[in-house]
Amino acid sequence: MSIRFTPLEISRSQLSQSNIMTHNEIKQQLRFLGNPERAEHSKKFFKTGKGEYAEGDQFFGCTVPEIRIIAKENKNTSLVELGKLLEDEMHECRLCALVILVERFKKADEEKRGEIVDFYLAHTHRINNWDLVDVSAHKILGEWLKDKNRAILYSLADDDLLWNQRIAVIATFAFIREDDFTEILALSEKFLTHKHDLMHKACGWMLREVGKRDELTLTDFLDKHAHKMPRTMLRYSIEKFSPEKRMHYLKK
Repeated sequence: MSIRFTPLEISRSQLSQSNIMTHNEIKQQLRFLGNPERAEHSKKFFKTGKGEYAEGDQFFGCTVPEIRIIAKENKNTSLVELGKLLEDEMHECRLCALVILVERFKKADEEKRGEIVDFYLAHTHRINNWDLVDVSAHKILGEWLKDKNRAILYSLADDDLLWNQRIAVIATFAFIREDDFTEILALSEKFLTHKHDLMHKACGWMLREVGKRDELTLTDFLDKHAHKMPRTMLRYSIEKFSPEKRMHYLKK
């Protein structure tokens, strides 16, 4: 079963803010910026075909900079309306909601940050593509957990939902940036036998970030596990090594 966290209860006062745009109004802004050719390209790029990881996802064809502009203009959107954006079938609506959440989290006090994290965890089933995870997991959940118990990461990692697993891995980027490698080493070891290349890429990327800060820690991990690492995970993790050093580990 997939984890479904208890959604955050929204106070009625948030619904009465007169200067807040609705989900449908923001969606119309995004629709206006859409490009049909770009939308078709996005469908292929993000693997939306039958049986693929993002089967059925829909796109307007907006660029990320355009989405960020819309997000900035709607930074005060209520959590109720952001929830509707996250539940929307259009990919750009979900991305816009997450960009707003990230920016709000940066400026929030501890109490408001806690509310945003609760909201985020309540909607992980709609953070359902790699770009949605990568734009938000370390900037919200990872930042929140830097000085807190991190058991939730292992609950996410144990879940059968691919996106929860990727959120757990990408969230560790916040720790890695402060030379804290415990969680990414544990999660990378856990996912050595994972079948999906999106997880191989995520772990390899985070391991590469470890190596950029502490090469010895990365080589210690590789010396133990390179022989059984998925090829993609290994290639991503050694990308910054010299050609000779890369070949050494690839031969394993």
